[in-house]
Amino acid sequence: MRRIIKSFPGVVANDNLDFQLLPGEVHALLGENGAGKTTLMNILYGLYRPDSGQIIVKGREAKINSPRDAMQLGIGMVHQHLKLVSTHSVAENIILGLNEPRFFLKMDEVHDRIHELGERYGLPVNPQQKIWQLSMGERQRVEILKILFRESDILVLDEPTALLAPPEIGELFAALRRMASEGRGVVFISHKLNEVLEVSDRITVLRRGRAVDTRRPSETNTAELANLMVGRPVLFKLEKKPFSPGAGFLELQNVEVMGDKGLPALKGISLEIRAGEILGLAGVAGNGQRELAEVITGLRRLTKGKIYVNGLDFTSSSPLDFLSAGISYVPEDRQGVGSVASMTVAENLVLREYRNGPFARNIWLDFKAIDEHASQLVSEFSIMTPDTRNPVQNLSGGNLQKLILARELSRKPKLIVAEHPTRGLDVGATEYVHQRLIQAREQGSAVLLISEDLDEILTLGDNVAVIYEGKLVGLLSAQQASIEVVGMMMAGSSGG
Repeated sequence: MRRIIKSFPGVVANDNLDFQLLPGEVHALLGENGAGKTTLMNILYGLYRPDSGQIIVKGREAKINSPRDAMQLGIGMVHQHLKLVSTHSVAENIILGLNEPRFFLKMDEVHDRIHELGERYGLPVNPQQKIWQLSMGERQRVEILKILFRESDILVLDEPTALLAPPEIGELFAALRRMASEGRGVVFISHKLNEVLEVSDRITVLRRGRAVDTRRPSETNTAELANLMVGRPVLFKLEKKPFSPGAGFLELQNVEVMGDKGLPALKGISLEIRAGEILGLAGVAGNGQRELAEVITGLRRLTKGKIYVNGLDFTSSSPLDFLSAGISYVPEDRQGVGSVASMTVAENLVLREYRNGPFARNIWLDFKAIDEHASQLVSEFSIMTPDTRNPVQNLSGGNLQKLILARELSRKPKLIVAEHPTRGLDVGATEYVHQRLIQAREQGSAVLLISEDLDEILTLGDNVAVIYEGKLVGLLSAQQASIEVVGMMMAGSSGG
């Protein structure tokens, strides 16, 4: 890709950008959220057209006007937000859009081929299962198998580890190395420094739409890559004041709830969160973390037990009651739950407070006050947007997360429920989120930090709770906790 330029209203996403992928290599594209990584690969895959520049595929200039054009050139892409039909089976998703067979489907042959590819690349999946029945890791395997089924020899994976547990990441890396060893070229889009150093043959760093350098892993390290990404040194170890908790703010007593599939999701959870405390909740995805966050924010009803906020019984209270009590929520799903895509930055920033002054006067909204409030938060939280009337669907993942944090923290909450607050964020944005959570803790807020990143839990948490199959299996102080002990408890062991 030569001298690629691509602009959006108010933003130059790719600025005279050059990128080269060789056969048989894993080439990492590293950069902050919004650096232009996904835009560049969307151009290669035909989702965007460049304003100018050339694409050379196998020695010939290519005109790629659609994903179909890309697929015909042997280019396949696994998007950060997976493109699967949840009600269809694995096999149906894999053959969706193929020209052959057109009328008579030989599903037994399709199933055999999927089994063969799964075994060959260490990506096993049941071809007959429905997508909605699969974990996020299994769904990603389906996306990769879809590309392999089409015999693509250029593979683009956009943030493929964002939703994976550590064992699944190792399996994915082994599969990528196998693909490269067979002569395929793999583009690995990421912002995770350790991962790109582990899996890639070359690393190209983007910053503000430009390629600033290309290095081999042996020629660099995490500190240098972070500096190249953000243009300044990054703090990997944050300082925080000694733990000095206040009074208990929220208490759960023997809480039980049902999950979306009609099965018990929380089983006898008892827990207290205190003012001035960051309580880290560790667990493998799907063990009740989301349901617990929804209980604490009033979004899910209890089937048993009690919940107290500031000593008051909130067991049957509404989400608005929890909100009014000073509870803020940074949800895992920042697009579907945390924001309204079609609304502007300014509108999203007042979703919690639009009923109140100075944003409302009787039944009327004060748009001048809303715009002033938004401008202040955009500046304070370094949200990159052309203006406050830009729809949030145009923001990068990192900037959308900053917007949600700005909205939730500007309320001066008494409790922040932060669910995977740095998932999918680059090293600079992660540092920023961590600083904000520590700042809230030191101002007296209680913080429930839900994360699968044990380094994050152990860095920020004053205490660590571990959840497994809907039960709390341990509560440790930060001094007692270690990756080995917490990891064992996450797998269902007592850790002893």
